[in-house]
Amino acid sequence: MAGIAGIASENQDEWVRAALNKIDHRGGAGRAVGSHQGASLGQVWPSAQELFASEIEDQAVVLDGEIHNWATLSAGATCPAEALATAYREEGPQVLAALDGPFAVAIADADGMFLARDSLGKSPLYYGSSDDNMCFASELKALLHGEADVSEFPPGHYYHPREGLVRYAQIEKQSTLDLPTEEVAVELRDRLVKSVRKRVRGGDTGAWLSGGLDSATMTALAGRQVPGLETFGVGVEGAPDLEYARAVADYVGAEHHERLCTLEEMLAALPEVIYHLESFDALLVRSSIMNFLVGKMASEHVPAVLSGEGGDELFAGYSYLKKMDLSELPDELVEITGRLHNTALQRVDRCSASHGMVARTGFLDREVLDYALQIPAEMKLRSRAGGAPVEKWILRRAMDGLLPDEVLEREKSKFWEGSGVGEMLADSAESVISDAEFAAERALADGIRLRTKEELFYYRIFRDQFGDGVDPGLVGRTKGAPAAA
Repeated sequence: MAGIAGIASENQDEWVRAALNKIDHRGGAGRAVGSHQGASLGQVWPSAQELFASEIEDQAVVLDGEIHNWATLSAGATCPAEALATAYREEGPQVLAALDGPFAVAIADADGMFLARDSLGKSPLYYGSSDDNMCFASELKALLHGEADVSEFPPGHYYHPREGLVRYAQIEKQSTLDLPTEEVAVELRDRLVKSVRKRVRGGDTGAWLSGGLDSATMTALAGRQVPGLETFGVGVEGAPDLEYARAVADYVGAEHHERLCTLEEMLAALPEVIYHLESFDALLVRSSIMNFLVGKMASEHVPAVLSGEGGDELFAGYSYLKKMDLSELPDELVEITGRLHNTALQRVDRCSASHGMVARTGFLDREVLDYALQIPAEMKLRSRAGGAPVEKWILRRAMDGLLPDEVLEREKSKFWEGSGVGEMLADSAESVISDAEFAAERALADGIRLRTKEELFYYRIFRDQFGDGVDPGLVGRTKGAPAAA
């Protein structure tokens, strides 16, 4: 994804360049810095988002994201930056409701600097102050040179100087569909096909392929639209994900790339992973190791990939959900979907942007998201005689005939389990942190308590990377993660 930074003060090009230098990995194809109407704005961008940075130097706007319907925003606009700037001048913040795609955007005009972030928070954004001027950037590290009171810019909000921070959208429970199963499955497939079409238009898009149902769905649909689709998988030797990924790639006819890695390689990568991830949350870091390594491999072949984030949240893929009463499921799915910006979406953004590439999440297309939230709970978790409910049942029906039976019938496994990581990293932490050290160091500022030795292991690296410059309270934590007594 692209990187943006700015400050509500003109002629601060040096400040903007310093911020962009911290997130230059998000670019690689271009950079623009300039002053516009009371603000200094800057952007770096990767080759996969060249279109969305076109003419950015001449517009008072910077964008991290992809607006799929930019051509319909303003009559006569010739590029996304012009369309956004013109539409905002004409409609103000109301234009946000029309945007189709993930975005973090800043626009400077006579009223002051305007900031906004999409409803899911797919595109990261942080803000704070520098010499009493509002500033912002795509990653925390870009705001750590003297700024105070840095915060995450909340998803589904905008900031306007006259209005302050305003919520304009949020993920909410929808009315339940009353339709036959087959009709729901066909409509879901149709929306997924259209979502993938938006994200592979222009070619040069591959797919991260773990062998799970979600990444396999993206791969199967892309394989019918991208000639010579390339797929990428990583794991330790003997990992089940590798076997399933090969089966999907063969079935789809994709050119599959695979990398085997060792515990030593994972441990060596940890400082770089945590630096880019800006987190010490144990489950997030653990799942990001393989994602980071597969991102590095993919970046050597394609500028963009499809990724399956959002499938578990929308279609009840997590094992703990099977224990819930179906009446409680819709509310829970809305909540965990709303937390994606600090979990899976943070992982997929940083593990792609750290290598100057773009990861596109087809399940989180607004048309797919809206429809998925309307699907009845009993179509997502389908009970079976004598066993646990089948997760993501309706998605399996929608993909029937497009994937191998063994993949359609595969039970959900956590990313780090399927890739073979298992408890390898947790065991490494146990070997280097004593019980006494854990007891002495687990309490952080603001009452935050580290849950496990593994989390302390990651926090030590996090602290080495950022010192005391990042408030631990800014780090998102996985809901319900295991914790030591």
